[in-house]
Amino acid sequence: MTAEELWKKSGLTGEYEAWGFGDDELTELVSSGKKTATSSAYACYEAEEEDLPEVGETSILLDDNDDAICIMRTTKVYTVPFKEVSAEHAAKEGEGDLSLDYWREVHKEFFTEELEEIGESFSEDMLVVCEEFEVINV
Repeated sequence: MTAEELWKKSGLTGEYEAWGFGDDELTELVSSGKKTATSSAYACYEAEEEDLPEVGETSILLDDNDDAICIMRTTKVYTVPFKEVSAEHAAKEGEGDLSLDYWREVHKEFFTEELEEIGESFSEDMLVVCEEFEVINV
């Protein structure tokens, strides 16, 4: 199903953004209800001149084939240094053993690669955009 088809089926109105994690494992965690949060490097928003997510925004999650999987609504957004991301947020991301240690390990690697693409480098003090969301059942 396309994003447009899912949006029409939902009966929701207004604007939405369709996007994907680029990783079907993460997409599955969202659709199963295990993943209710995500995080991004603040520097990437700046480099791409993108607005930060806002509470109440609605988006359609796409899989690696650009098929619409579910509709998500942002419920919380905040920015903290990497070293201050909480164990609670790490668990809400639904990955690995849900621990903060696991989150730090995989996100340090992910952010390092992502930041290199924009000419930046990873730091424990770098800002992370933490976003929480809910899946809207259609």
